[in-house]
Amino acid sequence: MPTPATGVTAVESSPSLSSLAPMTAVEPAGRRGVALPQAAALATGLSVLGVFAVLSTALFLWGLWTTDPLKSIGGLIPLVSLALILRAWHSLRWEMDGTWWGLAIVAVTIALVHVRDHAILELVLTPSWAIFLPPHSLVALAYTSGAVLLFGGVRLYRAALFPIVLTWFVNPVPNAFNLLIDMPLQHASAKIARAFAHMLGQPLTNDQLRLMFTPDFGMFIAPGCNGIRGAITMGFIALIAGYLYRFRLKFHVLAVVGGIMLGYLFNLIRLCTLVIYYIVALHITWLQSRAEMGDYIIGACLFLLATFLLFTVILRLSPTGTLRPPPLSPPGDGGAPSGAAPRSFVPRLAAFALLLMVGSVSYARALVETRNAPQAISDPNALGRFPQQIGGYKLERAWNEYLVAGGPLIFYWADYAPANGGAHVAVGISPVLGAHDTLLCHAARGEDWLWHDDLTLPTIKQPVSFSASFFNDGATQYLEATTVCTGENCGQYSGARQHFGLIYSKPDTYTLLSQSPTRPIPVLLRAETIDTAMAADLARTQLTGNMRDFLAAADLSAFTQPYRQP
Repeated sequence: MPTPATGVTAVESSPSLSSLAPMTAVEPAGRRGVALPQAAALATGLSVLGVFAVLSTALFLWGLWTTDPLKSIGGLIPLVSLALILRAWHSLRWEMDGTWWGLAIVAVTIALVHVRDHAILELVLTPSWAIFLPPHSLVALAYTSGAVLLFGGVRLYRAALFPIVLTWFVNPVPNAFNLLIDMPLQHASAKIARAFAHMLGQPLTNDQLRLMFTPDFGMFIAPGCNGIRGAITMGFIALIAGYLYRFRLKFHVLAVVGGIMLGYLFNLIRLCTLVIYYIVALHITWLQSRAEMGDYIIGACLFLLATFLLFTVILRLSPTGTLRPPPLSPPGDGGAPSGAAPRSFVPRLAAFALLLMVGSVSYARALVETRNAPQAISDPNALGRFPQQIGGYKLERAWNEYLVAGGPLIFYWADYAPANGGAHVAVGISPVLGAHDTLLCHAARGEDWLWHDDLTLPTIKQPVSFSASFFNDGATQYLEATTVCTGENCGQYSGARQHFGLIYSKPDTYTLLSQSPTRPIPVLLRAETIDTAMAADLARTQLTGNMRDFLAAADLSAFTQPYRQP
């Protein structure tokens, strides 16, 4: 190429070089690529689809929302949180200052969920209160936090901190709440309704939770009748409204507390109104067959009135004087976003998609195998598949245990009798329970154990660790030992404790790394004696010996093999 040699050429080329310099400097900030709104839409859509990588948590929460009326409001939390996060992101004009630490958080969350799918990790706080780790609320919080940090960055995380933390309430009412608050409120509501009926001169039966106006006409104050659902709903409305309308902290707290109390107060009004309805129905029999619909109508009208009162208070506290929330963006900063996503967006999006694909492999395989292979539990009324002979023990009878009559199957049971006429050993296989800590079940029935510790017993293949406990119910003394089998690996561990402790099992390494959909199967053994006068230590020693003899010829993985696949 000819080299310019004249001064004119040099002068002519100078403006061209000077004009290129700023373009080269500005291009990284205005580089061509995915526009910010489209990039935000891609990140949001992939994050929503990525919930499939923690499908076990999603399915648990879905079951919780659709079967437990008290916790059904939790189903709205992910939708509200997503809307508020997008609102905060829009106020930042879809800023994409993401950090790779978000991907690490999501990866750890997915890994912990898959470990929980293949093993037991249970923190026992009291005999009747246990937390499976990681708790589903923490999974929702961690997944949301990771996705926000990965694509939006720290600034978006700070701006959307409230809706991110709100995801913790996907399980709005912990189980301990039912014991400490829900049941006492049930009794309090029944007493108030009963007192109101007595004040009106209406005699009632002596049942504390049933208000029977005649032997066959009355109402039962169930847990759902204690106002807690309405109180929780009103509390969440006040909590979210306080965030949207930027209440000062003291007004925000007062609004939430007031909303909860308002929901409970109007439920008491509902119960008292129902008492009046039932008294009127004693004279107008046409109303008796329509009491349930009358309850719905009364409750809906009162809830609408309570909501109207709550929004009246919100209107008074709103800084704008209207029900329109103040904008998040500073004045004049609400224009359309310009520019494109940074170059790191595409690698982050691709890495996130790859991580979600890896995390979804086991769930996808489970769905395929469920569709193409015979079901492990094809008939819940059929008996379990047990060998007829285990060493010197012969199968004597088999039965199924259900949660309630006609309800879901909990355990397949088989009773084995020894040839020498000693204590029988019963074996329970649960294809649906996951972890099963017998202490929690006994504590829920008001039964306390005399002894609890790890118990290692030999099997035909290798020794297996059980979480064992010993009981005396006055009619029998019995030893229960529980473990969990994942593939060929069996074992459950728990230290001696009175209240606080940890129960865990070790996942099968091959199953975990290969992301096999093989499910963990709990195994429960029980041996008992009717000699309640025998010293507890002696009885426990004898029953442990019976279990040891039985398991010496048993293969636990063979017991669980028919039920491993989804």
